[in-house]
Amino acid sequence: MRNIAIRLRYDGSAYHGWQVQKNEISVAETVEKALSKVCSHRVKVTGCGRTDAGVHALRYCANFRTDCRIPIDRVALAVNTRLPPDIAVLDAREAPEDFNAIGSCQKKEYVYKILNRRIRDPFLQKRVCFYPGPLDFGRMERAGRAFVGVHDFRAVRSVGTETKTTVRTVYWCRAEREGDLYSIYVCADGFLYNMVRAIAGTMVYAALGKLSPEDIPALLASGDRRLTGPTMPPQGLYMNRVWYDGAVGEMMERE
Repeated sequence: MRNIAIRLRYDGSAYHGWQVQKNEISVAETVEKALSKVCSHRVKVTGCGRTDAGVHALRYCANFRTDCRIPIDRVALAVNTRLPPDIAVLDAREAPEDFNAIGSCQKKEYVYKILNRRIRDPFLQKRVCFYPGPLDFGRMERAGRAFVGVHDFRAVRSVGTETKTTVRTVYWCRAEREGDLYSIYVCADGFLYNMVRAIAGTMVYAALGKLSPEDIPALLASGDRRLTGPTMPPQGLYMNRVWYDGAVGEMMERE
C-alpha cells in the first residue's frame, strides 16, 4: 500500500471548509472524489489541518493510501483533470509508511490579508478583508509581537472543537504592509479554532486604539475571549506554509 503526499492550493470561497461535511460541499470531499476516479477505488484523504468556510490555502498538504500504480510524477496531472478550477494539486511525493499530514506537521503559517482603503476592490471581494477605516500600522506591529512565545491562547479562540490543552507556541506574528494591503503572518506549532482570525482582530483593535498593544499579555493571561478583538471574516485568511521532514518537506518548500 502506497502512502502518497500531495501539495494543494485552493480558493475556499465555494466550500464549507476543508473537512468533509454531512450536508455541505467541502474541499476534502471534492479532492477525494477526484482521487477515487484516478485510483479506481474509494480514497480517504488526511489533511494537514482544518480550514473554515471561505478560507483559502496557498500551500496545503494531504496524504492518502492507495494500491494504484500510477507513476508519482503523473498524480498531479491526473487528479487535476478531475478537479474544479478553484482547487489544484501542484505536486506529489511517495511518503514514508508512518507519514500523516497532520500528525507529522512540525509547524504551520497562516497569513491574514486586509485591504485598507476607502473604496473596495470587487476583484478581491472574496480574497481579502476590506477595511475602510484608518489603521495605525506601528501599533499593529507592536500588537503582533505580543503574541510570540508559549501562551495559553484561550482568549483568542472561538468555541468549537475541544482540545486537551489551549497552550500553543507562536514562533512569529508579524505585520507587513505593501501599499494599502496589510498582511499578518502567524506561525505556530498548532492553532485553536479561529485563533488566527481572533489574533488578527485583536491587532486591528490595537491599530484602531481600542486596546493597547502592551495590554495583550494580560488579556491572554485572563483567558477571557470577551476582552480581545473580534473574529475577522474568513475570506482574508490563507494557510500559507507547512513544514515537514524529508521529501515531503522539500516538496512543500518548492516554489
